[in-house]
Amino acid sequence: MRLRTLGWGLLSLGLILLTSSLAADVEVREQPDDHETAGFASRAAAEGQVSPTGPTAVQERRRQGALVMDGMPEIPPRLARELSPYMSIRSAGFGGWHPSGDGILITTRFGETRQIHHVASPLAARRQLTFYDEPVGGLTVSPAEATEGFLFTKDVGGGEAYQVYFYDLSSGQARLLSDGEARHGAPVWSADGQRFAYFTTRRNGKDWDIVGGSPAMGEDHLLWRGTGAWVPVQFSPGGGRLMVNRLVSANENYPYLLDLDSGELTPFQPSAEKVSFGRLRFSKDGRSIFFTSDADSEVQRLRRYDLESGQEAILSQAFDWNVEDFALSADGRLLAYSVNVDGSSQLQLLALEGDARLTGELPMGRIGGLEFSPDSSHLAFQLNSPRSPGDVFSYDLTNGNLVRWTHSEIGGLDDSQFVLPELIRYPTFDMVDGEARQIPAFYYRPEGDGPFATIVRIHGGPEGQSRPTFDSLLQYWVNEMGIAVLVPNVRGSSGYGKSYLKLDNGRLREDSVADIGALLDWIGERPELDSERVAVMGGSYGGYMVLASLVHYSERLRAAVDVVGISNFVTFLENTKDYRRDLRRVEYGDERDPEMRRFLESISPANQAEKMRSPLFIVQGLNDPRVPVTESEQMLAELRRQGKDVWYLMAEDEGHGFRKQGNRDIYNQAVVLFLQRYLLSSSSPTAPAAQAASAPAAAAVQVAALQ
Repeated sequence: MRLRTLGWGLLSLGLILLTSSLAADVEVREQPDDHETAGFASRAAAEGQVSPTGPTAVQERRRQGALVMDGMPEIPPRLARELSPYMSIRSAGFGGWHPSGDGILITTRFGETRQIHHVASPLAARRQLTFYDEPVGGLTVSPAEATEGFLFTKDVGGGEAYQVYFYDLSSGQARLLSDGEARHGAPVWSADGQRFAYFTTRRNGKDWDIVGGSPAMGEDHLLWRGTGAWVPVQFSPGGGRLMVNRLVSANENYPYLLDLDSGELTPFQPSAEKVSFGRLRFSKDGRSIFFTSDADSEVQRLRRYDLESGQEAILSQAFDWNVEDFALSADGRLLAYSVNVDGSSQLQLLALEGDARLTGELPMGRIGGLEFSPDSSHLAFQLNSPRSPGDVFSYDLTNGNLVRWTHSEIGGLDDSQFVLPELIRYPTFDMVDGEARQIPAFYYRPEGDGPFATIVRIHGGPEGQSRPTFDSLLQYWVNEMGIAVLVPNVRGSSGYGKSYLKLDNGRLREDSVADIGALLDWIGERPELDSERVAVMGGSYGGYMVLASLVHYSERLRAAVDVVGISNFVTFLENTKDYRRDLRRVEYGDERDPEMRRFLESISPANQAEKMRSPLFIVQGLNDPRVPVTESEQMLAELRRQGKDVWYLMAEDEGHGFRKQGNRDIYNQAVVLFLQRYLLSSSSPTAPAAQAASAPAAAAVQVAALQ
């Protein structure tokens, strides 16, 4: 067995939200029904979501296409022109090797939405295959040339009621496989390409069943009737078993082997402790399973389990960081895996049989989508770094050369001018082994001496992790506006061990907010940063963090941008989609318990709006199934009732973030205008305190969270 390092790890910073974190899927209708989009403001008022006579009254809202704007000024045309090069940047994601060996499939955008394209050879023209008004999500290519096609997913209007399609490469036609209404996803193929499986919520809208079918069949059939969230993982090489996974939380899930003839379910690696499993894959001969888990470990380690002997071997023993992805070669000889080292990736190759010839270094960046070619001669992946928006490469295992397949456009900009972040750590309020706990963050600094206005960018999840990937809007802030950007991974973030991941669960929720207070302290100690010009921005759970930061630190913040954020944990849990509610209760607490309900109400920003004194920009998608539009509407209504300064932008054809290019352009322009007006202006709208609050003030948030 021989281990070789393929290349250095990757710097890449995360755009938090604006794309869905789950695999995207299919649509049935090209546009939502009229009742889903038309007359939202009057419908919301009738349902008691918005006051029909207060500041959010219908007549104050104006429309621009599918966008509804409230309290926002007109965007100057010059701003659209200035931002245009940054908004014209494209990226490419690896979708899979063509089943016949004819190049690769990728996803990229040439119009309003991301679609699937074929690239026949390295740097060849991108030939578009799908043409939808809605963005196409994940795809999985048939592993057998006899079934020349791929499965892909797509929804409508960001509602995440994903559907599954089969695209026939020989005819160029796509066919809907799922029911067109419920949520579906995670499609997987059998090794011979004759069958597939995916999950569906069509039985009751809450539980995830697993169904199977084939390209030739008109209907699917039930493979497993689940209670809770179940997803298919992989068919065994012989096709007699299907590996499935029951999802409970970021810290807990349970894999099983499902016998497809008898229906018998056998647990894989049962344990008395709560274990988080990552990727799982059968060996080529089906006698072993390769997998990642944090069993008896703080981090996800790569392991091999022999199904006959019950023996387990740890393959990534040398790393104290999470193994985030791995791939097995078709011939069973090689295993490639990537390690998340402090937010950056390192790519490794393991020779399971024989030897592996590897030379050369990979460019800096974050790696994803590892997949060997059908003949096992190349390893494909997508590479994303702060200076590159994402392109597809392959590593030629016969000669050690790195092959570039796509070269995405960057709007005519000079990529050498894009800013690389510095990885910093700052002390927070609590102690670890007698020393102040250190919180990691990526620091993007403009040229010059400052003092610079600063944006604190907070990721969602809450189990997400900010990583140094490409972000065109962030690069505009730093390069064109001279704003410094700090992107922290506060407690509760993934990537730093399972103990760190649990530090914000339940009643510890506001401890993560105190980590933002500690970052404001750190900003106040940096001579190149202006502590009187600081803004916070985040989406989803990061949106809650923005609102909570306004509750606790308004006197230290000039402005804030909340994108699809949670404003009240009780109403959020009651209104999020049925199929995800129990998963979120594990993280936030069960609102049905009276004591927990009182706690959740006590920390919810919507109940503390009187403490929020900084101008706020709220952004929301009407069809969001995760954080419903009512979360933003109730926050807006309460702030307007108190006479606070709020901008509101809502898209009627989007969900959990904006995926359509036209909507994203307006959103980006509006964010820049908001920052120009409230962050960069010489006069302070909130008269922030001249001196940053001390560390004990930040710790006070933690004390309140425990009471």
